[in-house]
Amino acid sequence: MIAIIDYDAGNIKSVEKAFGALGQACVVTRDHDEIRRADKVVLPGVGSFGMAMEQLKKYELDKVIREVTQEQKPFLGICLGLQLLFEGSEESEGVEGLHLLDGRILRIPDKEGLKIPHIGWNSLTLKNGGRLFAGLSGQPYVYFVHSYYLKAADASIVKAQTEYSVDIHASVEQGNIFACQFHPEKSSAVGLQILRNFAKI
Repeated sequence: MIAIIDYDAGNIKSVEKAFGALGQACVVTRDHDEIRRADKVVLPGVGSFGMAMEQLKKYELDKVIREVTQEQKPFLGICLGLQLLFEGSEESEGVEGLHLLDGRILRIPDKEGLKIPHIGWNSLTLKNGGRLFAGLSGQPYVYFVHSYYLKAADASIVKAQTEYSVDIHASVEQGNIFACQFHPEKSSAVGLQILRNFAKI
């Protein structure tokens, strides 16, 4: 069973539908016991960093997230869910993230000819043998919607990069924790393969 954490931060139905298409049983929940019982946990999300952290704390989901990640339960952050795993974000100065991984979330710099937010398909450069990308080769295309990007402190945890005004750390993996800045649930066959790989871990 895969638990998809519901903290009123949107983008949940499409994640649930994608796992369902893969034949994976999943539950959308903020119930701590349900999350603890799950085999794997997913933290999706769209919206602002500060508001999302406020919601996680309101439902005390920050505590259960720390608990399940310490138990080495496979955990996947998607989009804002990736950003929340790090120290903090320029979007919400002074708000501390979950800080399960080291790094900062920065605003994508303005560049002539590029629109922010970054919305659309970009190719990934795969590196460091990420388990989410098993069975994928070349430079697979995935779908992004974001104005802020990850700069991880440790380059060895970065498993995919993309270029949009700046070098963006698009996916990370450290131990049992996985995260994607892009939306695998909206990334067609490539995205389904990524979610399938997560479900097999």
